[in-house]
Amino acid sequence: MDSKYSQEELDFQKGVARFFESELPEELRIKLNKGLPVFKEDQILFQKALAKKGWAAVNWPAEYGGTGWSAIQKAIFFDELARHDAPRLIPFGYSMVAPVIYTFGSEEQKRRFLPDILQSNVWWCQGYSEPGAGSDLASLKMSAVRGENHFIVNGQKTWTTLAQHADWIFCLVRTDPHVKKQMGISFLLIDMQSPGVEVRPIKMMDGMSSINEVYFENVKVPFENLIGEENKGWTYAKYLLTHERTGIGGVAFSKRSIEKIKELAAKTPAGGATLMQDPAFLKKLAEVEIELTALEYTDMRILSEVSTGSAPGPESSIIKIKGTEIQQKLAELRMEMAAYSGFIFHDPQNDANEEPLDLKTHQHSSTAQLYFGMRKTSIYGGSNEIQKGIIAKAVLGL
Repeated sequence: MDSKYSQEELDFQKGVARFFESELPEELRIKLNKGLPVFKEDQILFQKALAKKGWAAVNWPAEYGGTGWSAIQKAIFFDELARHDAPRLIPFGYSMVAPVIYTFGSEEQKRRFLPDILQSNVWWCQGYSEPGAGSDLASLKMSAVRGENHFIVNGQKTWTTLAQHADWIFCLVRTDPHVKKQMGISFLLIDMQSPGVEVRPIKMMDGMSSINEVYFENVKVPFENLIGEENKGWTYAKYLLTHERTGIGGVAFSKRSIEKIKELAAKTPAGGATLMQDPAFLKKLAEVEIELTALEYTDMRILSEVSTGSAPGPESSIIKIKGTEIQQKLAELRMEMAAYSGFIFHDPQNDANEEPLDLKTHQHSSTAQLYFGMRKTSIYGGSNEIQKGIIAKAVLGL
């Protein structure tokens, strides 16, 4: 798409590239390139640098500290972010709860929460899924009962990404069990340091414990932490999910993944040649690249709508489905390319303090982690099967 950039956009691209070249710590770049864990302190340091530049809240309205960028500028920013092997921005504050707060929250809530989200002073996590209420999210049972000046919250959330680092959690809770299930849900902001909150990590196939169970036992949540109207939380939840699903598409990072696959394939023997000279491998790679190009243009249309102040619509479900399918196909190509070297598996958490594998001699040292980690992408944010139902209803009218 570079050939369609104006001179002004090309100048913007150069400026973004210079920022990442000068502000992204080299040790952080190495960690990401080698598949090693990025710690909370690393992530916050990087996001604070973005906030200082005014580039943290890419999609926020300018009145709340957003960039005011065009769709093309946003695409350039994320392309350069991926190309320089910078970390993805943690979405729970910037891309998920903040749009709910500045759209549906009170003026006091905006003043209280948005500045700290913008500056990465507070780390957020998402409390949606429960045991027995994942894809059928409206069946959630975590309760919030009114007290004198607060709610009393009891229940459990699961698959809660990065909850072990979080200062706050935004939760869907059951405030009226006697009405249609979608009508009795409210949206609460809960301090993770509140008495009665317990976090239990879950170790995944890729060796990471990035997700957690979170338990709430008689947790007191002030009434002023209720977003919007009581029992209207399902409306706010659906709005949030459109933002989440658009972000899950990860177009820029898939483009970078293709670049890395080509670099490695040019070095990987295949008979008397390399994989980049193998017609069967090239066919698979070309098919994924074509799908990604089509997805990129769809993503651009959504970014254009967001730039005018609109929220993503049901097309965010299309982005989520195709984006995660492409991510999984790319991980499968990496695994095919690695062959037996893909069995090299080091625990990225237990090995974090040991000498990391040198990718010059162990090119595929993180392939297994990548492959197993990508298995979950088609599930989170609402499974792809659920997204197809949303498209059938909202787009096709079925």
